[in-house]
Amino acid sequence: MTLVTPTLDTDRLRLRPFTDADGDALFALMTDAEALRYWDSPPWKDCNSVERFMAGNVRAAEEGTGARVAVECRSDGAFLGWCTFNSWDPDFRSASLGFCFTRDSWGQGYATEAARALLQWAYSTLDLNRVQAECDTRNPASARVLEKLGFRLEGTLREDCIVDGVVSDSWVYGLLRRDWQMHGASAA
Repeated sequence: MTLVTPTLDTDRLRLRPFTDADGDALFALMTDAEALRYWDSPPWKDCNSVERFMAGNVRAAEEGTGARVAVECRSDGAFLGWCTFNSWDPDFRSASLGFCFTRDSWGQGYATEAARALLQWAYSTLDLNRVQAECDTRNPASARVLEKLGFRLEGTLREDCIVDGVVSDSWVYGLLRRDWQMHGASAA
């Protein structure tokens, strides 16, 4: 089953499929060590990473396992980052959510706005019951985004990641359809 990557508009943002024109901005984001300091893999080192990322987007859509969208500012088309709905499992009616934004866009509510739009699409398009998200325990900003969306903290994965020799824990958050309908969807 193919999962068509959506184009979604919010008041300030456009979420859309990636294009080749996004390559330079994507590479700049994914090589920014400060922007990725809580990421579960090190910053990219070579331009081939862009091609692998783009191929992964196409593969996930074709296999029906996810949709990763570029997030841009509607007013000027500036690339702000990306948001992903992945690991879609129709048998378990579950998936995962992730996001990554440029440092210049932090603190402006873009991650919450983009993730809310992608969740709205996912819950209204698919027979989805649960979405999971994880964030490094040293990253309270990402935790706040998830909590604003209605996610509930479910636990801690101790020493879940080792990136560049640094061991870190991850928080696991879950968002059930009923919680989305009561909290997240109403804030949309």
